[in-house]
Amino acid sequence: MPSQVLRAIDGAPSANIAVCDERRSLSYAALGEAVRAEARWLQEQAVERCALLADNSAGWVIADLALLRTGVLNVPLPGWFTPAQIAHVIQDAGVESILTDEPERIPPDFQHVASAPHSRLTLFRRTERCEGLALSRAIKVTYTSGSTGAAKGVCLTRNALEQVARSIAFATPPGVTRHLCSMPLSTLLENVAGVYAPLMLGATCIVPSARNTGLGQGACIAQRYLDMISGYSPHSLILVPELLRLLIGAAKRGWTPPPELRFVAVGGASVAPALLEEAIALGIPAYEGYGLSECASVVCLNTPSESRRGSVGKPLPHARVRIDEHGQILVRGAVMSGYLGEKESRAQEIATGDLGYIDADGYVYVRGRVKNMFITSMGRNVSPEWMESHLLRDGTVGQAIVFGEARPYAVALIHPADSSITASQIERAIAAANAQLPAYAQVRRWALLPRALEFEEGGLLTANGRPRRDTIAARYSDLIDSMYEEALAS
Repeated sequence: MPSQVLRAIDGAPSANIAVCDERRSLSYAALGEAVRAEARWLQEQAVERCALLADNSAGWVIADLALLRTGVLNVPLPGWFTPAQIAHVIQDAGVESILTDEPERIPPDFQHVASAPHSRLTLFRRTERCEGLALSRAIKVTYTSGSTGAAKGVCLTRNALEQVARSIAFATPPGVTRHLCSMPLSTLLENVAGVYAPLMLGATCIVPSARNTGLGQGACIAQRYLDMISGYSPHSLILVPELLRLLIGAAKRGWTPPPELRFVAVGGASVAPALLEEAIALGIPAYEGYGLSECASVVCLNTPSESRRGSVGKPLPHARVRIDEHGQILVRGAVMSGYLGEKESRAQEIATGDLGYIDADGYVYVRGRVKNMFITSMGRNVSPEWMESHLLRDGTVGQAIVFGEARPYAVALIHPADSSITASQIERAIAAANAQLPAYAQVRRWALLPRALEFEEGGLLTANGRPRRDTIAARYSDLIDSMYEEALAS
């Protein structure tokens, strides 16, 4: 069956702009021809099992679509991966070719071959063949930074990816015809929701480089990021919560969101309802969604026409969601064909590892990760994300990380949402949160973080803004211990 994305490109008005970056702008007709020519070139070069290590650009989109067209296994490599992580992925996936605009990061056992004619990326090939572990049905293997350097590869079929893209296109509000890809295209969410879905709609994908977005390897140059959004005036954006906080803070200080902005999808980590409400009040139309790589990205999404406070939205048309007897979220629909190196899975349902519930109207609520649950010394099971969502609810607390494994009660490391917020205001916010929680899940002590956990700063946050709890606990072990010592002394 032909690719739905490629068919949509061929069927769109030929003169409309499909993709643009700082250097070039391609109509749908030009993009279609570039993809076909690039695919022929890849076949002539006998490219197999290809990694894509490049900054956001029209060239990245051309290469990705050409690999899709040829059926060659595509392994996007995030720019923030360390040399050790890149080496792991290349070996794990049996990568024999690499398309890149960063030749200095290519391992020494790859040699230069040629420059691709349309993506303008450079092709490198391994000097000695390597047996790969890729699953037979996979068209793309996506890796995340994970909690260790050796992340698993999630194997995805073209059908799964395009089912999700079609659902996102269906859910996209009317009038959204210009999407700005500010997140790396190597991120599955931006790849599927920021490229495939807009192309299915005949919209324009704007793909500036990290140099222009201000989002480098683990850092964010705030003013450059804001200027980029203002300059391109997009209709839609995809953000992680930390970047939404950046936009809100800027709007409070006088930055004006583009009036054309109609839909900002926020995902990757939980978002406080108060933060979303504040964003909307400031002219940032932010709506929370939910997904995971094992389900080919987005599963649920709030939209302007269907949204509920505190939820991650209703399941998209392709997805079926249920809650098991342990409170875990299970998903059917577009799911992975397995993890790389493990036996190919024919499972029709994915156990997400997330805790949650579904209300009577079909809205899904996520309450934390199964693996993050801790057991207090009193034998109570507690989800820290559940507590943290209450602490973040009124917008006073900007970041909250809760601990309590094998301890008599829970404590929290706190960073205020604003430098003007006082300790007494934080106390009131904690008291308000505790009033909504059972006694065993209340925060009894808290301490200020010396500084905010910044976007991927020091390895304390994942690429999508989730806290690395073990790393944070190790970094601030003395501060955490002191909150229990205070109780013993009192």
